Amino acid sequence: MVNKKHFISCLLVLCAVLILWPDLTHTATAAATAKDKYFKAEACYKNLRKSAKKQKYRNNWLFCIKKFKSVYRHDPSGPWAAAGLYKAGELYLGLYRRSSKKSDQQEAADIFKRIVKQYPKSRYCLKAEKMLVKLPKTESKPKTKNKKVAHKKAKFSKNKKIAIAPSPPPVEKKTPPGKTAVIKGLRFWSNPSYTRIVVDADSETTYTHRLLKRDALIKKPKRLYVDLKNSVLDKNIQKDVSVNDNLLMDIRAGQNTLDSVRVVVDIKSFKTYKIFSLKNPFRIVIDVWGSAAEIQKRAEKGSKMINGAIAKQLALGVSRIVIDAGHGGRDYGAPGSLKGVHEKNIVLQIAKRLAKKIRKRLNCEVIMTRDRDKFLALEERTAIANTKNADLFISIHTNAARDKRAFGIETYFLNLATDNESILVAARENATSTKNISDLQTILNDLMQHAKINESSRLADHVQKSLCNNMKKHYKSIKNKGVKQAPFYVFLGAQMPAILIETSFISNGRECKRLANTTYQDRLCEGIVDGIAKYIKESTPAAFLRIRPESGVKG
Repeated sequence: MVNKKHFISCLLVLCAVLILWPDLTHTATAAATAKDKYFKAEACYKNLRKSAKKQKYRNNWLFCIKKFKSVYRHDPSGPWAAAGLYKAGELYLGLYRRSSKKSDQQEAADIFKRIVKQYPKSRYCLKAEKMLVKLPKTESKPKTKNKKVAHKKAKFSKNKKIAIAPSPPPVEKKTPPGKTAVIKGLRFWSNPSYTRIVVDADSETTYTHRLLKRDALIKKPKRLYVDLKNSVLDKNIQKDVSVNDNLLMDIRAGQNTLDSVRVVVDIKSFKTYKIFSLKNPFRIVIDVWGSAAEIQKRAEKGSKMINGAIAKQLALGVSRIVIDAGHGGRDYGAPGSLKGVHEKNIVLQIAKRLAKKIRKRLNCEVIMTRDRDKFLALEERTAIANTKNADLFISIHTNAARDKRAFGIETYFLNLATDNESILVAARENATSTKNISDLQTILNDLMQHAKINESSRLADHVQKSLCNNMKKHYKSIKNKGVKQAPFYVFLGAQMPAILIETSFISNGRECKRLANTTYQDRLCEGIVDGIAKYIKESTPAAFLRIRPESGVKG
């Protein structure tokens, strides 16, 4: 009788194990993988601690933090989740001690609060509670009078440029506590294969975004929504904006809760999308791209195709060029050394001359982002180039520096900044701070996947050489400052080779006089056109046959 009971008990245990086996193995596998991720994150942090140089760069801290957070995201209910979160919080505090950014301290506090709430039985709960007790003291600490410590913090802040490939952008951006952002408006630009949406706010705010699948039961299309926290709608905002292009239906904004705004984009079809934010003023940019197959299908059905897109498909080279005269309207750009001379007027004059020469010598269609004294947001300039399916994007500017002796010509393309001077130029042209440039670089790697970096570099090289060689024939003291790279807002999301030309220093007395001279402007344009012609010839020799013989470019 005893043996029979024992047999039945064993049989019941065996059945239970067989029933629960998939869940047990899944849990074990998840735990094992989370453990592996944790030790990889530890290795990353160990390397960071060993290198005083690496600790100076914000991105290296964020890279390790991301690895610890991935432990939690992989298995939130597993044994390693709280450990991963706790280490992420510790690293944010380490970063705060060097950056002095309150947002880093707040990130740490948020993580420790999450541990206390989500893992009350974990040993990391007690650790997190102790850290939270210490945090207010850290916040209320007076500024140190120790010069060495102050120097270290200043050095860390000054050298924020990225030393390694940046991590992908976080889904959430932080806002200064206590501020309520007012969502002022919705804007968009579109063509059959691309749409850019901009959400305007009067101050920086936190946001998250999510893509929802089509729901046939409630007759809802696929949609993308962006939630802006600590935000309210402006009373005059247009809440419903009809897009009705090949990719999107409409854009809707609503007060989702008392202190959050939700912007919803109803989608017809798309291939991919990117979301990023720009500052001064704060705005969120949403880029949506369609698939090449869908575009081709519409073309076969007889829908209108933009000439530039056809030219690309038939490998005819460059047929449409967008010329962007920098600044304009209320944005005067850099002040000239001569009284009454401003960058916005000089670059418009140069851009108009350049457009005429390109039409005449290269037989290309030219579109100007502005042909009068008009203000244009930087993201609108790129949107114009994208929606017009431009083959090249040329932005015209004049340079400026505090040192009035600085002079020369330089050409930029989109990439991570490689020196402090490039960061300063980008900050000035973006109408923002060097701090914001540093923050931008952390998301640039993801955005540059759609950028034509190699083609832009080659175009910049040809234009810079031709421009300087042509000016040296006619003028003394022409300095070739070379081709450089920097994160310019005006290039973000550009789908064609794009360059920005700093034609000369408007802050330099001699070069300011030259820039105001029509002959000097003409010769600048001749050099730029020569460079574009060389780029076309190198890229698609057959297309070069369209260029008129008087272009002066040797075959």
